[in-house]
Amino acid sequence: MKFTTALFAAGAAIVSVSSVPVRRDVDPNLVPQFGLAAGINPDGTGNCDGINGPNGQPILIPCNCPPDRNTFIADLNANVAAGHATNNPGIAVSFPSDNSQASQLARIDAALVTLQNLNGAGVGCPASSTTFVAQQAAIQAGTTVAAAAPAATTAAAAAAATSAAPATGGVDVSLVPEFGVTAGQSPDGTGNCIGINNIKIPCTCPPDRDTFIADLNANVAAGHAVNNPSVAVSFPTGQNNADAAARIEAAIVTLQNLNGAGVGCPAASTTFSAQLAAVQ
Repeated sequence: MKFTTALFAAGAAIVSVSSVPVRRDVDPNLVPQFGLAAGINPDGTGNCDGINGPNGQPILIPCNCPPDRNTFIADLNANVAAGHATNNPGIAVSFPSDNSQASQLARIDAALVTLQNLNGAGVGCPASSTTFVAQQAAIQAGTTVAAAAPAATTAAAAAAATSAAPATGGVDVSLVPEFGVTAGQSPDGTGNCIGINNIKIPCTCPPDRDTFIADLNANVAAGHAVNNPSVAVSFPTGQNNADAAARIEAAIVTLQNLNGAGVGCPAASTTFSAQLAAVQ
């Protein structure tokens, strides 16, 4: 009898341990892009250029801002898991994954809180070292989603982008539009899932982001869609609307021709069309 009781207790302990929730990291595809490279135009005193201020001149920021993206995402994961900024517990953090306006704003807030509390309470990088605030304003205005904003195009920024970008095509990944949709939402059992505006899309869409960027690089290097050569592709790095539109169009072409001419993922598996309309 004692042996049976001990087995029962051990079994209960095993069930208890196995029922502990598994921590899920945030989807990196949903983490807002910085939109700015670190180390632009250093002045020799530790300051570099951030985004432009109201006077049209760059705001001075620490040259190590924005931080390394992998480090930033690791800190964001820790904050989301804790439900608050680990370095500033009084500030709540959440990171919902749906595409509603409220959830997009919550993700931007989580990114800002993480950025500004990287090394302690209120000790981190300023918002002006990213385009987070501009992305936030755009979401609030309903004109676009939290997508990659154009990075600064000074010589220093271009050099930094070149050193970090994949060799083929040379696409600066910080300028690649975010999908804005997560694959595998609400599967219906027939291979279809939900895209934007509840449109049915293949559950495999949008594709893995690394695969997508590799294909985009190949298309840009070729000057056309590799799988559909009659469709030209360019990926300019300027900050004007025409260049931003060209980058989104390159992304759409890549998306829709991933596996052959016209064989890929539909635009409804991303918010690319909405982003394109916003910059046109």
